[in-house]
Amino acid sequence: MLLDTASLYFRAYFGVPESVRAPDGTPVNAVRGLLDFIARLVQDHRPDALVACMDADWRPQWRVDLIPTYKAHRVAETTPSGPDTEEVPDTLSPQVPVIEAVLDALGIARLGVPEYEADDVIGTLATRAAGPVDIVTGDRDLFQLVDDARGVRVLYPLKGVGSLQETDEALLREKYGVDGAGYADLAVLRGDPSDGLPGVPGVGEKTATKLLAAHGDLAGIMAAVDDPRSALTPAQRRRLDEARPYLSVAPAVVHVARDLEVPEGFDAALPGEPRDAALLMALADRWGLGGSLDRLLRTLAA
Repeated sequence: MLLDTASLYFRAYFGVPESVRAPDGTPVNAVRGLLDFIARLVQDHRPDALVACMDADWRPQWRVDLIPTYKAHRVAETTPSGPDTEEVPDTLSPQVPVIEAVLDALGIARLGVPEYEADDVIGTLATRAAGPVDIVTGDRDLFQLVDDARGVRVLYPLKGVGSLQETDEALLREKYGVDGAGYADLAVLRGDPSDGLPGVPGVGEKTATKLLAAHGDLAGIMAAVDDPRSALTPAQRRRLDEARPYLSVAPAVVHVARDLEVPEGFDAALPGEPRDAALLMALADRWGLGGSLDRLLRTLAA
């Protein structure tokens, strides 16, 4: 089981009241909500291994160099010598280090790779996994990793993590007309305002689906643009031709990496007991983690 950790703690933050606080009054709604999410996921799906995948860089410069608008609307502060600062609610930012400390004390594997996003870590681990993989994320971009033959599916939260859309290739074909491999091309063509991807002007999701159905993939569509005998309408041919500069770089931005270097000795086995019980209890007292941590510990032990 691979967790898109930021996606889940954002959902926890907005789903759990901010009145859930530590003894000193600091909000811990994202921390406790995430612990409850993990307990429910482990209880319901019983994974053998679990990795909390992290954004070591939420807006990698190499993606920005290709498409400058990539996540630009979410930048709170530009840092010349390092990664840009993401716009995050004031009461969420201080909770992230607490989440990381608690996961580490529990012994739940946590992995980020410099200059890459959690999506890229997920793509790499899902590609290398020998057995079935469940990816838990609220980000549809990761639908591109769905692969029935290898048992890779996306568990997409509809409400908390108690109601999950089990996304396989049949569901993708029903909803979007593509399989997992085709979803990235669909995303390139239609764009994604939430990530600052412009897409091809005049090509929405329905048109993109029809183009992919007729021509197979993005390369096939562009071959059709160059073929005067193809069935493209004049408007489609013109729009796609004008979008060549974007289409030449967008796939590298949209496709998740699948070949990152993972640290040697990385152990994703689900822990039956805390790695550092004393530190965990100190964190529980400091932050008032109470029933949320107790539930997760009982679930892991079982």
